[in-house]
Amino acid sequence: MTLGEIALWREIKGKKLGVRFSRQIPIYKYIVDFYCKELNLAIEIDGSIHFADGQQERDKTRERGLTSLGINLIRFSDLDVKNNLSRVLEVIKSEIEKIKPTPNPSQEGNNTN
Repeated sequence: MTLGEIALWREIKGKKLGVRFSRQIPIYKYIVDFYCKELNLAIEIDGSIHFADGQQERDKTRERGLTSLGINLIRFSDLDVKNNLSRVLEVIKSEIEKIKPTPNPSQEGNNTN
């Protein structure tokens, strides 16, 4: 794990954001850095290798493959995580709220009999 992955894992493990994330999860022919099965939400932390020649195109292909499986994917650079962890967490929390199903309101008290 990169330093950014370690830092983020400390903040999201154990349902700290209200949902359970696992790390290094295989999905189809890919392995995602962090994954929440409940929300089909994957988080990828891009280290320096992701900026090498040709890697960005491979990442796009990988992203298309994952999204075609119904996976919601968020990407951050390792530097973003290390330098602005609070902002990264806010983006993740916002995505969780956007995806997370809202419970149906109770029908109690609405009896018209």
